[in-house]
Parts: sequence; C-alpha cells; structure tokens
Amino acid sequence: MGAVVLAVLAAVPAQAAGPVHGGPHAHRPHAPQWRLEDGGTPDVRFRGLSAVSRRTAWVAGTGGTVLRTTDAGASWRNVSPAGAADLEFRDVEAFDARRAVVLAVGEGEASRVFRTDDGGATWTESFRNTDAGAFYDCLAFFDHRHGLAVSDPVNGKFRALSTSDGGRSWKVLPDRGMPAAQPGEAGFAASGQCLVTAGPRDVWLATGGGARARVLHSADRGLTWRAADAPLPAGDPAKGVFALAFRDRTHGLAVGGDYRPDQASPDASATTADGGRTWRPSATPPPAYRSGAVWIPHTRASALAVGPTGTDLTTDGGRNWRTVDTGSYDTVDCAWDGGCWASGEKGRIARLGD
Repeated sequence: MGAVVLAVLAAVPAQAAGPVHGGPHAHRPHAPQWRLEDGGTPDVRFRGLSAVSRRTAWVAGTGGTVLRTTDAGASWRNVSPAGAADLEFRDVEAFDARRAVVLAVGEGEASRVFRTDDGGATWTESFRNTDAGAFYDCLAFFDHRHGLAVSDPVNGKFRALSTSDGGRSWKVLPDRGMPAAQPGEAGFAASGQCLVTAGPRDVWLATGGGARARVLHSADRGLTWRAADAPLPAGDPAKGVFALAFRDRTHGLAVGGDYRPDQASPDASATTADGGRTWRPSATPPPAYRSGAVWIPHTRASALAVGPTGTDLTTDGGRNWRTVDTGSYDTVDCAWDGGCWASGEKGRIARLGD
C-alpha cells in the first residue's frame, strides 16, 4: 500500500495547487492529491490527528472538538466530550474506531486527558493537571496499554506522565533520569508529534525555545533520557523541532523551524540513522516551517512533512524534500494500510486520494 501512496504524491507536480474540490486538477482523474473532506466545523483548528485506517480517522482541536469518521471521510460525527468547549485539544491517539485518548493543553488544570471506549459516545476524564507550573504538550503510546504524556519543564526538567492501562489512569514519573532543560526550552503543542514512539520501549521528545534545538530519547519508556542537539533553527521561543517521525528504532526525521509566518525557516529538517544520538541536516530541506511529519507505510525511505504553506515529500529518507501541495495543514498521519490523512486550520481535514 505504501507504493500506492508514493505513486499518488509523486504524480503531483511540484508546487501543485491546494486540494479544493473542483479545483484546477479536478478534471484529471489520475492526478492524486490531498482531498478535502467536509467535517462541518470551519472555525476549528485540528492539530490532533490519528489515522486508524483508510476508512477510520479521528481529529481533535479547538473548542474541545473531536470528530470521527468510519467511512473514509464521507461523513464525520462530532464526538466531543461533554463540557469541554473551553478546552483546546492538541493530540489524539486512537487504537481503533471505538477507543481513543485525547489531550487538552494549557497551564494548570487546562491540561487534561480523556478516554473513550465507545466511539466517543461517552468520555472519562482520566487526568487533570494540578501543578500550575506544568503544561502538557503531547502524548504517545507504545501499544494499547503503555503510553506517555510530556509537559514543559517543571523545576528545570521536562515532566513525563505514564499510563499502563491504555490511558485510564496516569502517574508522574520521577525526574531523576531526565536531563536538565535549557533556559527557555519547551515542547511545541503544534501537531501532536513532539512525542513519538517506535517499538515497545523507545520514545523521543522534540524541543525548542532554547539556545539549541534538541531531541531527547528514552529506551525504557521514559525512566531515563539522553539529549542530542539537532541542527534546526534555535535561540528563540518560536524556533526548534516541532515534530518527529521514526520508522523504526534507528531511522528518524525531525522537522520544524520558525513558526512565525513572516520569518524564514532555512535548514528546518534533519535525519538520524542511530536512534537520535546524532542528527544531520537535510541537503534539501522543506522551503518553510513544517509542524508535522510521517513515514509512508511499507516504504523504507519515503515520508511526508506538512505545515501552513504546504506538503513536502521525500523519497530518500529525509535527505531531500520537494513540495507537492500548497494547502495549509498542521499535522499528518498514515495508518498501517496506507491510509494517509492531514488536518489543520479552518476545519481542514484531508485524505490522500485520486
């Protein structure tokens, strides 16, 4: 299925127009592109996305909004938790069409976790942050039971929250194995991809805002971490690594830059082939800030990166990127069966299709 996805994007000319039904490429039946799906929520920004399959996906965003489709985007059901209208969801991790966990971000009690086991018909609040100094940015799961959520530094160190029952309960992990944060260093709750996993125990955390952009890696589900510098823009609260993607325990991508629209973002992507111990800048990075990234399933060297100014494709493991779409997206995800989805501002939700 990955070869099909790759062929889809490779067929799109560089700097292609954004995916609007009836647009300039609509008359080309074999000119595949992102296809916008109408979620009926034009005022919501969806930074949280979880692709379950080609037919099933979940998105989460502003106004406490959660949507779910089980028919490849033909229809979307609003399954938002009751009473969550004042919350901002920035991450969602779905196990299937019925089970999902969402993260609300913000200072103090604004950071919360909810879980559903019935497709969003009901939700249970399983965590509410009570530390005024904590701000949770992202969550990720190793499997259906074990997962982590990470907060910006508290008392000089990033804080990790752990679950071993699928997000039904959480506990703060000791910070003895966490390296000291740099002054101003934090995670970016931009796409739900500042924290990612590969395999049963490995997890990586992307950071910015400090003097150096960094990627922290743990090989024991968050108990101990090691930090590595990443050659992405740094030295400003708006700069750093915004998203990570690992196709296995060793091969990874980092994207980011400067999220301010009036600022250039040169050298805003990097690769690793040693599990994040060292990072190399891309020879031809995306042309602008990118907030989301994902490996294309069943390929060894192909991936997508998205941001407000477009989608980029690499077919050589992140060394070189080319723009294949100019629509605005914040995050991107692909399922095991090759179903790829993207979402972002103004209620934009899209799937890869022809």
